[in-house]
Amino acid sequence: MKRATVSAAQILDSALQLADVCGWERLHLFDVAADLGVDLHSIAAHYREKDQLVEAWFDRADQALLLRAKTPELMSLSPAKRLEELLIAWLDCLAPHRAVTAQMLLYKLEPGHLHLQVLGLLRISRTVQWWREAAQRETLHLSRIVEESLLTAVYLRCFSHWLRHPEKDCADLRVMLRSQLRCGPLLVLLR
Repeated sequence: MKRATVSAAQILDSALQLADVCGWERLHLFDVAADLGVDLHSIAAHYREKDQLVEAWFDRADQALLLRAKTPELMSLSPAKRLEELLIAWLDCLAPHRAVTAQMLLYKLEPGHLHLQVLGLLRISRTVQWWREAAQRETLHLSRIVEESLLTAVYLRCFSHWLRHPEKDCADLRVMLRSQLRCGPLLVLLR
């Protein structure tokens, strides 16, 4: 018996769970539909293509970052510590499906997926913007440009490290992130 309706979150959760077993490459939207007991039309009502599931997954991590920003004690921390806590919240959201997250990125980097690579750059920019906003960074003009560029580099290094070293615990990642946030020009900008 088919379900009448299914939510975007249910579809994403099903896709992630199935991909944990079969891998992102082998995941098909018809498998997600079958798992949920719906037809493909129900999937298409929320996601026009498989890559939109990837975007939804990273949107969910962005929301976790923003939710962490709502905690009252966060604003009492130094700017570098706020940025640290927020990025850890973002990564913690992705942690249950770390291997699938890496597979999603490899899928985007395939040579025939240039359009996905362009969207990937926009995704990086969007996440870094939310990261800065959640930390309530107020730099302007050239300082903002430099800070955004440096934070983008920190984000990419830490995310890449997190993906490549699943065996390392969060304490190691925090040490790396702290060192990244406290070096060079960022040290001056985050005073």
